[in-house]
Amino acid sequence: MQRYSFLTYLCAKLSQMRKTYEVAGHKFALVMPDDSPAWDKTHNYDPFVTDNTNDCDFTVEKKDEWYDTSAKKSLCYTASEKEDKMRIDFYEWKDMMLLEIAPAWAAPANLYVLMDKDHTWAQFYECEDSVYSFNIVLMLMYSVSRAKEDTMLIHASVTMKDGKGYLFLGKSGTGKSTHSQLWINNIEGCSLLNDDNPVVRIESNGEVRVYGSPWSGKTPCYRNLNVPVGAFVSLRQAKQNAIKRLSMVEAYTIVYISFTGFKFVEELADGYHNMNTRLISSVPFYGLECLPDADAAFLCYKTVTQQ
Repeated sequence: MQRYSFLTYLCAKLSQMRKTYEVAGHKFALVMPDDSPAWDKTHNYDPFVTDNTNDCDFTVEKKDEWYDTSAKKSLCYTASEKEDKMRIDFYEWKDMMLLEIAPAWAAPANLYVLMDKDHTWAQFYECEDSVYSFNIVLMLMYSVSRAKEDTMLIHASVTMKDGKGYLFLGKSGTGKSTHSQLWINNIEGCSLLNDDNPVVRIESNGEVRVYGSPWSGKTPCYRNLNVPVGAFVSLRQAKQNAIKRLSMVEAYTIVYISFTGFKFVEELADGYHNMNTRLISSVPFYGLECLPDADAAFLCYKTVTQQ
């Protein structure tokens, strides 16, 4: 890393801007140069800004230059959903976790992230041509730092009705957003809480609640609200509409493939497992085979709200 004079270092520190956010009761800070154009892209975080800057769970800092990490040690982990989706390669460097993130399987990395092993801080650097942003880093840090805190980022669309949240899960393209919209368009009193990555938390009293988050995919729905979870519904496209209550084994698998996190890291996996086990024994899970029509929404609504 380039060496700076003390004056240069001091000026750099003084020109940094820090904002603190709170999502599902957990606080984190983002630090970037005050003139960084990236601040113009943080509007999705505005509902979650907090003036209470004490005791943040983690801090993420944007770097303008990167370290010489050539001595990194491969951890033999690579994560990618599909060949046309982003790839994450995992390394260890100076007792820290190093992530090199590429926009596709065969593409070179253009986002670099360092995390401490306690998951209390991270630094990241973007190449000029990167299509990624601090959103990815904040999501990853939120997920791994909360793994042992009964808090989970989960890939789902959430619709609220009568003071409860109903989470629709499934692979990309299954129709989670479509099904949420069918509820909203056809069932009076429904509204969208989050359309991609809500937060599920088991409270100290055992209640399972779902929270809005700054991460909602392509749908700009960033609501700082939370409600008790009414049910989880796993969607599958079919030629007819049918719904059934799922077993705990089926529910466990659905949650496992739906949450955001590093499932291969043993200490984190233990946290995910413990929460998953508590979750499936506390909230009903359903499997819905469906068409993208109003009848599917009515069938699902009638079933999951009249338990």
